[in-house]
Amino acid sequence: MQKEETLIGSQAPFRGLGVRKAQDKIFFYLVCAFSGITMLPLFFILFELLKKGYKQFNLSLFTEVAPTSMDAMLAKMSGNAIPGGVLNGITGSLLMIGLAIIIAIPVGIFVGIYLSEHAKSAFAGIVRYLTDLIQGTPSIVIGIIAYAWVVKPLHSYSALAGSVALAIMMLPLVIRSTEETLKLLPVSLKEAGLALGASYTNVIFKVMLPSAFGGLFTGILLAVSRVMGETAPLMLTALGASAVNWDIHRPTSAIPLLIWEFYNDPNLIDMIWSSSLLLLLLILTLNLIAKQVANKWRIQ
Repeated sequence: MQKEETLIGSQAPFRGLGVRKAQDKIFFYLVCAFSGITMLPLFFILFELLKKGYKQFNLSLFTEVAPTSMDAMLAKMSGNAIPGGVLNGITGSLLMIGLAIIIAIPVGIFVGIYLSEHAKSAFAGIVRYLTDLIQGTPSIVIGIIAYAWVVKPLHSYSALAGSVALAIMMLPLVIRSTEETLKLLPVSLKEAGLALGASYTNVIFKVMLPSAFGGLFTGILLAVSRVMGETAPLMLTALGASAVNWDIHRPTSAIPLLIWEFYNDPNLIDMIWSSSLLLLLLILTLNLIAKQVANKWRIQ
């Protein structure tokens, strides 16, 4: 009898181990199932865009400006593909995003450095709070602010006003990525630079920032992809243009603005899909590049 009780007692841990393994497998399969469910909308969106957008996805999409409603109507009546493309939107997006990068990156990096180096100061807490507030502000509100700051004083819609709105939206991501990346660097790195006789400024700009390049570059790419698809602030600042424009003081188009214009014109509905597919591919490419850079420059 005592031997049987001993045998049963020795088998109890194995039964408990089997239950835990079964629970682990169930949890693993549940996580995989819910992950697959979250990816389904993306697959459906990609399928719909590819199915409806490939017809207009050609060389003309990149080399010609947006067609007029009359050109589109005549093409549809004759059974041909709608002529024209989104060249004016591509150039406008490049112009405004380029200006936004020039404005947001230096400001964001300097603010991120301050927050990293003076993390516990009262002023840093205020700046951090305002950064989070900007990040949560609706894009249409930022568009109204840029309208009041730039459009009204200049008495004109312009690419400059659109880039200011996009730069404000980029700032929180650049600031946060700079701050968090610098915090991940070992303190000994800065101490070694100071011990070798380098000035504090040289240590920051020649030691710390190059070491944090991966995180900074990833944050910048994510910030760019974040604002690339914004429409609301550009409607209040850049307004749009039917021709290619490189003058920052004049109204300028952008891919999201063209998508909105196509949506409001029944004859240009077919152009929505190709433009949306182009925009999605651009954002997807930026995110993939950001992921590769983050993996390559990961701080150990």
